[in-house]
Amino acid sequence: MTTRFRHTAPPPPKAATGRVAEVYAQLARDFGIAEPPTFVALSSAPALLAAAWALMRESLIAGPGDRTGKEIAALGVSAANKCPYCVDAHTVLLHATGDHALAERLARGAEPEDERHARVLDWARRSREPEAVREPYPFPREEAPGYLGTVLAFQFINRVVSSLVTENLLPADVQRLRPVRSLAGRSLSRTVRRDAAPGAALNLLDDPGPGPQWAAGTPVGPAYAALRTAALSGAGLLDTDDQALVRRTVDAWGGAHPPLVPDPFPDRRTRPGARLALLAACAPYRITDADVAAWRGPEHTDHCLVHLVAYGAFAAVDRVERGLSAPAARPAHRPTAPSITRSAAKETS
Repeated sequence: MTTRFRHTAPPPPKAATGRVAEVYAQLARDFGIAEPPTFVALSSAPALLAAAWALMRESLIAGPGDRTGKEIAALGVSAANKCPYCVDAHTVLLHATGDHALAERLARGAEPEDERHARVLDWARRSREPEAVREPYPFPREEAPGYLGTVLAFQFINRVVSSLVTENLLPADVQRLRPVRSLAGRSLSRTVRRDAAPGAALNLLDDPGPGPQWAAGTPVGPAYAALRTAALSGAGLLDTDDQALVRRTVDAWGGAHPPLVPDPFPDRRTRPGARLALLAACAPYRITDADVAAWRGPEHTDHCLVHLVAYGAFAAVDRVERGLSAPAARPAHRPTAPSITRSAAKETS
């Protein structure tokens, strides 16, 4: 039997109750899709699901800034993270905004004709490398909560999708066909072009706090704070040595995609939890059944695996956030940070 999911079997959406059902209801109303696999994959961890949705909703959908520009940013992040599912999804959503020519230019790998759109795309692509992006931003300062929130939301979502969801947005990859992309976008256009009131998702969160300074008192701040708290709670699935290894390695990571050979990640036989968390942070598309099986004992449910993936994913998001929100001065040169290869290899030697 085919499934849209990797490594987990999420609860059927039709059986959802409580907070999970409320998230699905908001998704249907404000996103136009009631049960997207992106979020269903998180449904065994309701607090995590609600916070991930809240950050996306309050930044991409209801936050300050032009929806087309923020869709371009989401697509650029997804391309940088090698997440074809999310790239295809945001191409469809660009069609939904009504900018069909732009959507198809990006689908072909061409650059936007509009200079501002081109700068937003370049900025978002480089956001994976924390030291590569500094202010000034390619958008007005007052729109920073919307754009930064969108980029950080998809730095997280890309990693969850690459870890836990299959690559095909639609069956048989039919979204690769231009008429299908256009038709799918048109089916979402009414929802995408409708104004969404900021703050509606905050009722789903547990006392999240104000969030970071760049969110400037908008609902994006509490949503980011809630996701950080929910995701980093997954650290409890690792012992203190593995937590320290994950922190050190991600802090030293420069954002590059790690090499295949030699394998730079901890050995799955001796440190399977740290390996999974670091894969989720730096190369989630490389998580295999063998990686999951090496860590997953009888005590580890889908809820646990989702939280471990989220922990690794948000470790990377935190690293990116520090770069995106750094002071305006761009450094005269970029210092060479220790690579994941050197850091992880040293810890496991």
